Amino acid sequence: MPSAGDDPALIARWRAEFPITDRLIYLNSCSLTPLPVRGAAALEAYAKTWTELGGRAWYQHWVGLLDDLRGDFAGVLGADLDEIALEPAVSAALVSIASSFDYSKRNKVVVADIDFPTDGHTWLALERQGVQVEFVHSPDGVTVPLELFERAVDDRTALVCTGHVYYTSGYIQDVKALADICHRKGAALVVDAYQSIGAIPFDVHASDVDFLVGGTLKWLMGGPGMAFLYARRDRIAGSHPSAIGWWAMRDPFTFDVQHVDLAPNARRFEYGTPAVAAAYTSRAGIELLREIGIATVRSRHMLLSQRLVDGALAQGWNVGCVREAERRTPIVTLRHSDPARVVDALRVQGCIADYRPGLVRLSPHHFNTEAEMDRTLELLAPLRETVPV
Repeated sequence: MPSAGDDPALIARWRAEFPITDRLIYLNSCSLTPLPVRGAAALEAYAKTWTELGGRAWYQHWVGLLDDLRGDFAGVLGADLDEIALEPAVSAALVSIASSFDYSKRNKVVVADIDFPTDGHTWLALERQGVQVEFVHSPDGVTVPLELFERAVDDRTALVCTGHVYYTSGYIQDVKALADICHRKGAALVVDAYQSIGAIPFDVHASDVDFLVGGTLKWLMGGPGMAFLYARRDRIAGSHPSAIGWWAMRDPFTFDVQHVDLAPNARRFEYGTPAVAAAYTSRAGIELLREIGIATVRSRHMLLSQRLVDGALAQGWNVGCVREAERRTPIVTLRHSDPARVVDALRVQGCIADYRPGLVRLSPHHFNTEAEMDRTLELLAPLRETVPV
């Protein structure tokens, strides 16, 4: 029986949300999903409210809207409202988390060498405070076997910080198994889920992670300027971050400059005034995700990305991602000595992709079609290097 994701009428409706699809084959959603129609309408509503109400918008609309957004994130993650904080960026979220740890007895942090740079930079910046960062090294540049983390985590380890999904290979880590390793050895697990949330079904409570961060510009379709932080409830009370702002207070609107009275929930990790325009578009993107359904999104991703992987392999490309759709998100990477040239050549033909060092990166979303995958493969064929790199 065909799934909802195979219904041409539904696919046409989803594509109508993204006018860019009328002009381009857009395969760069892992960098930034295009602005959906409802996101543009949300920005207009934001501008109208600001124009008509000025400062009154804060109390009549925006403070409540921000709490609604925390609830939206909680729903996506399977979390509770009091476990969610709003952040300006994942980098800021990680810095706030890092500032909450006591490194006097456990000063080691474990990161994978194929993690996103921020996942390492956050703790490398604390080396002058005695923090030691140890990198586990991927044997293939694609995956990191769990036993490498098992070997690296010891009684000096404060935490492991790693991606739920690796940004260059799409490989989905077993974060529940990672959490088990960390907790058995007395360490915490901090997960960077920017590459995964909105692309695969996930439940933070079932995963048992301690902290998780992510944002809206990729699969959640909400654009830049808004991120989130999940703190497991039993970690909150004992966390005293020093990287904070006035929104981290129990009641920011007492405007008490002389005392730090942290919120009793995950808001204690927040900074200053959130970006309200980004909150509007974020809510619109999450609304669209709810309508489509994460299971349908996942099914579409597997179908479309596997068509790219299989076609690229048939052409003789050296594939830099996990080959099996069930083991990765829709991130598809192809090795090339000059990936920028390939991306430029695709762009001239109306296909938008991206690149990372040594890799052409293609990332379809639910609104793409199989015909677009086939056309992309046609465009890629003459760009392949004859000698694998």
